[in-house]
Amino acid sequence: MMGYMTANKSNPTLIKTNTEVPLTIAVTAINEKGEKVDKFIACERPLTVYLNWRPIVTLMTLGARAEALALGYLKNQGFISDLSKLESVIVDWDVSSAAIITSETIEDLDEKLSEKTVTSGCGQGTVYGSFMAGLDDINLTTPQIKQSTIYSLLNNISAYNETYKNAGAVHGCGLCQGDQIKGFVEDVGRHNAVDTLAGEMWLNHDFGHNKLFYTTGRLTSEMVIKVAKMGIPVLLSRSGATQMGLELAQQMGITMIARAKGRHFLVYNGAENIEFDAI
Repeated sequence: MMGYMTANKSNPTLIKTNTEVPLTIAVTAINEKGEKVDKFIACERPLTVYLNWRPIVTLMTLGARAEALALGYLKNQGFISDLSKLESVIVDWDVSSAAIITSETIEDLDEKLSEKTVTSGCGQGTVYGSFMAGLDDINLTTPQIKQSTIYSLLNNISAYNETYKNAGAVHGCGLCQGDQIKGFVEDVGRHNAVDTLAGEMWLNHDFGHNKLFYTTGRLTSEMVIKVAKMGIPVLLSRSGATQMGLELAQQMGITMIARAKGRHFLVYNGAENIEFDAI
């Protein structure tokens, strides 16, 4: 199944292409009583990302919104940065590939590809040498968040996670403004979900200064850096945080909120930015 997206350079937006694939499949399992039960499990499929026909990485993904995933990955890794030079995106599930074609000059690609790190992301994330570049140039806004808004957002986001509710085994990420969810993506790895939202933000000229990023996964260094590159000053998770993730959040001024579920949350950085109006 192939989809083809050509960027409109005067107004580049994400163009829907015919690349839908099933996100879950029906299976039969045996429960603890020895009984057959019909269940759904999440799909997982490889997607090799090509940049100007050169293979960059193979991502294990659920398969939702593959165009945005490939673009967001390349942008977050520092391989591409000029949207006006984007020529096309071709996704072909018959050969499990997403090809991004750009006229942008890509400097030191061999050097960037030689510096590879396998991250702690579930589904095994991979970052390259260019991933850490430019962090000192990121200037995030100082947010003001109400405790009541956090509670309202957590309540609203419970309406999402459709694949997780149906089959489990996936993570979800949400782009939020106030207590409203502007975009939500599920994937087998949280790094894929955040890259997908980053790609959609980039194509739609959306900005992160007034946004909050929600994830069901751990707040690792990779997650903090990707959210910072999206210009988002608040990171919220129902899971925990890592030591390096916290250090980077402190360094870049990201308000980090973890273990957020129901009416419980822990602010690891940026507590001064939260108005505790619903204690």
